[in-house]
Amino acid sequence: MLFTLLSLLGSTLGCGGGPFDLVPVTGSVRYEDGSVIPASNYELKFVPQVESPDGVQFPRVGTAIVDSKGAFSAATTHKYQDGLIVGKQRVYLKIGRGPDGRPLVPPEYLASETSPLEVEVSRRGALELKVPRPPL
Repeated sequence: MLFTLLSLLGSTLGCGGGPFDLVPVTGSVRYEDGSVIPASNYELKFVPQVESPDGVQFPRVGTAIVDSKGAFSAATTHKYQDGLIVGKQRVYLKIGRGPDGRPLVPPEYLASETSPLEVEVSRRGALELKVPRPPL
């Protein structure tokens, strides 16, 4: 009896996406002109713009690490490489400054509240994100 109850509880509280569908996502981030942002191992944060279905469970922010070529392949929401929540996402970058001390992207792209970058995650696929160069 206790084992059955614990199994049932574990299956409802598991590490999956809960009431949210997750899909594997890969992609790239580049400047609008197609050139690579001169940085590596920075984070992309994907903030779901979907509502809680029950007012109790809320969507989690997903993360991906971008390599020196501007690519990412292991988008993660709950556990490594499980993907992103299906639906509209606001994306912001957790990225440092360039070697000259200047910002690599405009400041509004560095926070979830101000980033204008949005994507629609539907089914498995590659996202191509474009950001403007920062003002001089």
